[in-house]
Amino acid sequence: MTNHLPNFREEQSAKIPALTLLTNLGYQFIPPSECVVKRGNLSTVILPDVLRDALKHKTYSFMGIERKLSESAIDKIVHELANPAMNEGLKAANEKLYNALTYGIGVTEFVDGKKANPTIDVIDWQNPENNQFHFTEELEVENAHGTGKRIPDIVCFVNGLPWVVIEAKRPDSSHEGKPTVSEGISQNIRNQKVDEIPHLFAYSQLLMSVNGHEGLYGTCGTPSKFWAKWKEEEITDATFARLKNTPLAPEKIDKLFAHRPTKVRDEYLSLIAGGNLVVTDQDRLLASLLRHDRLLEMTQLYTLFDKKAGKIVARYQQVFGIKALIERVTSFDEKGARNGGVIWHTTGSGKSFTMVFLSKALIWIKELAKCRVVVVTDRVDLEDQLARTFASGGALSEKDRKTAMATTGKRLAEQIGKGNERIIFSIINKFGTAIELPECYNNSPDMIVLIDEGHRSQNGENNIRMQQALPKAAYIGFTGTPLLQDDKTENKFGKIIHSYTMQQAVEDKTVTPLLYEERVPDLSTNDKALDAWFDRITDKLSEKQRTDLKRKFAQKGQIYQTEGRIELIAHDISDHFQNFKRQGLKGQLACDSKASAIQYKKLLDQIGKVTSVVAMSPPDTREGHDTVDGESTDAVQNWWKDNVLSSDFGQDEKAYTKHIIEEFGKDDGPDLMIVVDKLLTGFDEPKNTVLYIDKPLRQHNLIQAIARVNRLHQKKEFGYLIDYRGILKELDATIADYQDLAERTQGGFDIDDLKGLYNRMDTEYKKLPGLYSDLWAIFAEVPNKQDGAAMRQVLAPKIDTIDGQLTDTNQKKREDFYSSLTAFSNCLKVALQSATYFEDKSFDAIDPVTALGRRDLYKKTLKSMAELRKQVREDAEETINYDEYAENIRTMLDKHIGGVEIQESKGAYLVGNMGKDIKPEELTDDEARNQKDKITGRVTKMIEQDLADDPYAQEYFSKLLRQAIQQAKEMFDAPVKQYLLFADFEEQVKERKVDGIPTDRFAELDPKIKRHVQAYFGLFLKHETEGQGLTEDQYFNYALKIDEKVRKAVAEFSINPSEIENQINLEVLPLLFADLGVDKAQVIAEEIVQITRLGLAGHH
Repeated sequence: MTNHLPNFREEQSAKIPALTLLTNLGYQFIPPSECVVKRGNLSTVILPDVLRDALKHKTYSFMGIERKLSESAIDKIVHELANPAMNEGLKAANEKLYNALTYGIGVTEFVDGKKANPTIDVIDWQNPENNQFHFTEELEVENAHGTGKRIPDIVCFVNGLPWVVIEAKRPDSSHEGKPTVSEGISQNIRNQKVDEIPHLFAYSQLLMSVNGHEGLYGTCGTPSKFWAKWKEEEITDATFARLKNTPLAPEKIDKLFAHRPTKVRDEYLSLIAGGNLVVTDQDRLLASLLRHDRLLEMTQLYTLFDKKAGKIVARYQQVFGIKALIERVTSFDEKGARNGGVIWHTTGSGKSFTMVFLSKALIWIKELAKCRVVVVTDRVDLEDQLARTFASGGALSEKDRKTAMATTGKRLAEQIGKGNERIIFSIINKFGTAIELPECYNNSPDMIVLIDEGHRSQNGENNIRMQQALPKAAYIGFTGTPLLQDDKTENKFGKIIHSYTMQQAVEDKTVTPLLYEERVPDLSTNDKALDAWFDRITDKLSEKQRTDLKRKFAQKGQIYQTEGRIELIAHDISDHFQNFKRQGLKGQLACDSKASAIQYKKLLDQIGKVTSVVAMSPPDTREGHDTVDGESTDAVQNWWKDNVLSSDFGQDEKAYTKHIIEEFGKDDGPDLMIVVDKLLTGFDEPKNTVLYIDKPLRQHNLIQAIARVNRLHQKKEFGYLIDYRGILKELDATIADYQDLAERTQGGFDIDDLKGLYNRMDTEYKKLPGLYSDLWAIFAEVPNKQDGAAMRQVLAPKIDTIDGQLTDTNQKKREDFYSSLTAFSNCLKVALQSATYFEDKSFDAIDPVTALGRRDLYKKTLKSMAELRKQVREDAEETINYDEYAENIRTMLDKHIGGVEIQESKGAYLVGNMGKDIKPEELTDDEARNQKDKITGRVTKMIEQDLADDPYAQEYFSKLLRQAIQQAKEMFDAPVKQYLLFADFEEQVKERKVDGIPTDRFAELDPKIKRHVQAYFGLFLKHETEGQGLTEDQYFNYALKIDEKVRKAVAEFSINPSEIENQINLEVLPLLFADLGVDKAQVIAEEIVQITRLGLAGHH
């Protein structure tokens, strides 16, 4: 046999590797000529005899006896499956066949004159081995009109039905720059068209396009943009390599190559004779998705039909997220409650569908079939979106959907206490009223509470109310953006079970990459005129009041709302958006106030180049609210009156919002949606491509907002963030924070800082009675505590002459009142988020004076005292009524501030790369200090937590950290050098680069054992055993032997941790005693047990 060079033709590089791998996965090959005979003719796409054979083995139970199907019943099933309803269109035909396969087909049988109506499962979902798996190549199929044919490369059959169609392409493209995988996708999509061979695809569950090097998958009707990569999280590389390189039996090789030229077979034999072949992404895709059990699982649990999006097959992060979830919710804690946790999948990666896939799993997985689901969200629009998703995903019928909605707190209480609906929808606030009712309690562990956007709903009293009503339920939070401060989302629901970050999503092309561009409006300001005006208008005010007015003026961001500036930006947006408008794409403009939103709308309309709608909540017209968000009420109120109240929607703001979302989604609808606070989150429109930002955004609000433009759409290459506010620093810092959180959670350790948070919350509330007394002590001299005027007088300014100076003798008292009220208020906030506060019986007591329960009393006291504080501050002239001046200020600013031009951007940033690459030479001193502080925090945590399983490395790096901090102090005037010092140190800690450890020897070890062997080796250095005259070789061999013994102990006694520890002592002491003596051997054995507690036992 001659040796060949690599052959990159389609046959050799993609097709033969796929055929041999399918053979090793247990599929039976049917050569093309034989397959035509089995089909009967070229327009039939199923294998009727295989299907009949599978049905002959099916039984049904009647009158207590298992019976086989009659010939007529088999005929009926074959006839139903052989004739898909193509007249209704491919999508409907595919869905009907899918339902027949997943729910079974009803037949009528007569047994001894009696009628039976069993439902027959064509597929045995529970036992993959009871099904028949075949595959063929070059499947010739006649088109719908009989005028021509198409020939898909590879088709896989399950029980004779063509479930999988694979197009194989060569790895090098004839079109420069276009990957060949996309050619295979185009062919798959073309072949589904009505004039082609759609009847083949009526059966499809998975479609694939491969090119020898990589592959993507989709399903019937998936647009090319949505074909996805698969990244395996369960099957190991060793398994992939085994599947790829297991030699085929000679008769199987004969079957695959009999119809090919001899030289093709010779070339294949020469290739495998040359040694093991490398595993490619094509192999990974095929082996991951076409293993028999996985293919059935993907079809039954991870496929759904959505009314809007059509047929959807899950992406890998959805599959493994749910697998992790199912494993978690099928376990219980020591109190018998189901375990829950948080799924963090970045916004835009399909969280609503992940919740529906989970609901399907709850229907099909036996251990969970008895569970009821409560879906909690805190926004009505989202409740609606999810109910629709559940309904269109088949988990909820239209009739059930009506009963599933908890319309009131009372209805929710009944559903929780004694209802039997599989799915209940509620918004979090209803728990507040429901819990007051005695029937609102259910301590069954068979309740699963799904909380959408975990970070919004879980804070405060309602969350605790919920956990009191359902003490043993599993709580699962779904979030795209966990809260960063103290990682609170995690502590409420348990740990982060599965995460999928923005960077991963961009890399997988699950979301559109984002481009950021800063466009700064240049303003000309007449400073002199402004200052002179300010002095003139405020000459009657005290210095304190002037400061207060200036502070409020700055807070209101009036500069941003000047007409000149807004007009400048409106012109810029009108021109900038034209390119997107031509492509039929949409945009959003986020502003910081309702007044600005209305001003933008008016100006954009005047300019006339783009059309727009405004989404905002109604202005506040309650008494005493003369200003609305610090805006001129007239403009906002009048606009609302003219555009909403006098329209068909009248008072129904929800209907108005729904209407503008629908209009925005239409091709001929408005180009831009102007938003203030509504609809920056939880609103999906794939055509939405540009977000114009004119408001300050931070942390999770920022990530949520930018995710509005990251949904995939055929015409979108990027989502664009156009920033008129200068939020680049905030964006970069936020993305870095999320990356950091991802590294920590994916590194596999739980975020333990929360323990401190728990304790603090549990004990903090006990200070309330004391703080309450301190607050009232200030008013000890007031006899009637209901007399508000008397209390106000105690604190009012009282001017006396002391030592010849005019002095306010009540100033100290006022300051005491402010600080006591702040302490009381902060403590009450923490208490309201602590479950123990609500369980503590001592707070149930009724206050004898007011006849209120303690908890109510505290809330009402806070409200009343806060109102008193407002009045007192006015008396003391510490505040000024801003609104008297607002109109003047606005007019004056419009007059003296003019828009000059928008500064051209210095270039666009790819958002996915932010938060990572820090260029030290470009850091300012402050940035360098911040980065250094961040690293110091991270490194300290790594040393304390990550290195706990390697005592020597922990001791070594703790010492080095102290030195680094000392060195940094000496370079205090060179922050960039400090940053570099710590950045370098962080790398050493990550890599565990410890002096005296022979790293080259450890590098050769299997990564799974490397860390532990290194830790055991370190113990000999830590306890300075050189005195015993041992060599490095002996240390190394000892470390390997210890690892072997520890692993054996863990494997044998994994159920009983104390047994593991006894076993380790029994094995290790005799091993070390001869060289080290009893004392040292004892100390080292104890440390080995410690390492095992932290590491192996948990990972095993």
